[in-house]
Amino acid sequence: MRKVPLVNEEIYHIYNRGVDKRDIFSTTLDLDRFLISMKYFNTKKPIGSIYQHNLQKNKNRAGTSKSLVEIISYHTLPNHFHFILKQKVNGGISEFMKRLLGGYTNYFNEKQKRSGALFQGKFKSVHVGEDDYLLVLLGYVNYNDLIHNIPNVKKHFVRSSIKEIETGDYYFLDKTKTLDYILEKFGSINLFKKHCKEVVEIIRTRRAVDIIPEEHFKDLGDLGVEHL
Repeated sequence: MRKVPLVNEEIYHIYNRGVDKRDIFSTTLDLDRFLISMKYFNTKKPIGSIYQHNLQKNKNRAGTSKSLVEIISYHTLPNHFHFILKQKVNGGISEFMKRLLGGYTNYFNEKQKRSGALFQGKFKSVHVGEDDYLLVLLGYVNYNDLIHNIPNVKKHFVRSSIKEIETGDYYFLDKTKTLDYILEKFGSINLFKKHCKEVVEIIRTRRAVDIIPEEHFKDLGDLGVEHL
């Protein structure tokens, strides 16, 4: 039984990393596969293996039926990832993560001629119950690469929802919901970005490490936007 129950219309911080902290991407094609899978597997209707479909053909159509989750924010790094998700249907987050991580592991293992787990156990989940915590978490997830010392040779494995917000090219995020929230809380995208970077700076000064233990990180929610 999962310690944190996953409830419809509630928001959760979902994250995991490679087993033994290993990299989960070896090429940008791997990253593309992971990202496309995020879209393709986010559907309530049963689907088969992604190998059975032309990825490019289905890229824009994936997830058009009822979604399992709403993706509020995401960030990929060489050896781990972070999501902020809202569950939309019963069991939605668990099903989405099972499809995503299971499908990607099968793809990666076949390509690398390896076997066994790629990710470190089941995905981790933390309930985002208060808006102050969500405000901090948005900064943490959107600019997560700034918290870590990513080598230049691996920075091409960094993808973040902040780019969708900056460019207006929305693919995973719901444009209307995202902009409505940002404008309500901050008044502009620039002020939202400023808030996020201030969150990162606070975390960096607290000597944040690889994936911050949630029992410590969640306390940052007490800061609130007014203190940043």
